[in-house]
Amino acid sequence: MQLTAVLGRTTGVESAGLAGWPLLSGNRWTSSVRIPGHSLESRAPYFLSVSPGFLETMRIAMVEGRDLRPSDRAPRRTETHELIAGAGIVNEAFARKYFKGRSPVGSWVDVLVGKDTTAPMEIVGLVRDAAYGDLREELQPTVYVPHGERGNNAIVVRTAGPPLKIAPLLRSRVSDAGFRVRTIETQAEFVRWRLVRERVLASLSLFFALAALVLAAVGLYGVLNYSVTRQRREIGIRMALGAGAFQVVRRVTAQAIAVIAAGLAAGLAAGLASARVVQGLLYSVKPTDGDAIAAPAIVLIAAAIVAAVPPAIRAARIDPARILRSD
Repeated sequence: MQLTAVLGRTTGVESAGLAGWPLLSGNRWTSSVRIPGHSLESRAPYFLSVSPGFLETMRIAMVEGRDLRPSDRAPRRTETHELIAGAGIVNEAFARKYFKGRSPVGSWVDVLVGKDTTAPMEIVGLVRDAAYGDLREELQPTVYVPHGERGNNAIVVRTAGPPLKIAPLLRSRVSDAGFRVRTIETQAEFVRWRLVRERVLASLSLFFALAALVLAAVGLYGVLNYSVTRQRREIGIRMALGAGAFQVVRRVTAQAIAVIAAGLAAGLAAGLASARVVQGLLYSVKPTDGDAIAAPAIVLIAAAIVAAVPPAIRAARIDPARILRSD
């Protein structure tokens, strides 16, 4: 704990904390719990040992209760088989699952600390949910217990400015305290590398979508332009008989509008049908989200309008007298 105090006094550091490992590292520690009056839960929650200040540094908001204190201890069994009561903080997913949404602050639960052996733990705080091991999994019930003496620790530091600028100073402070820093990584980079699959997929999808959009727009422009060329005489006669520019444009673009509407309907149906397959490739987005459906539709309609405008203007500017004289 002295290390976090030293780092906290460093210029440019807002807060610091320790943990058994970083969130989203892929590491997991589970242990069964028993709510008073119930048997051991079949689905064990996640546990993470943290120091005071960790939750503040990670911006995991406190809903109710208090943060961990230096005097708090994790529930455990000693080498002499003595059971030690401890304290812990749980997240909202824990409260929903084990307390049916009621406030768990002040309650006691039993934590499995050995084979068929449990130690009591007082819930002293309730915090918001945060991803634990993987961004792709659902938010899981999590218990934050006091950080004990460990050979390896994850140090989390929140800085007022760019963190890499003071990284050498932080490394020096940690070394002066008798510890060795193996790696330094910003949270943004930490998350970015864990979403590399989604980033690559999004880049490839964007490239092929743009290519398909350009080809479709060019094709629509070519079809409409050819249609205007073939119907020049008919358009000229209609305009000579009193047809206005709006009527001409509507006639030229009517077939294209029908094709676009049919394409949008078919694409929407195919997208919804493949929602389950696509959903596994997305992060924090559902295939049925309104924005995910509306944005592509708007882009397609806009591209169709851009492709149809030049042929429509060309048709509206046809001179019926010149067309009839030339024919």
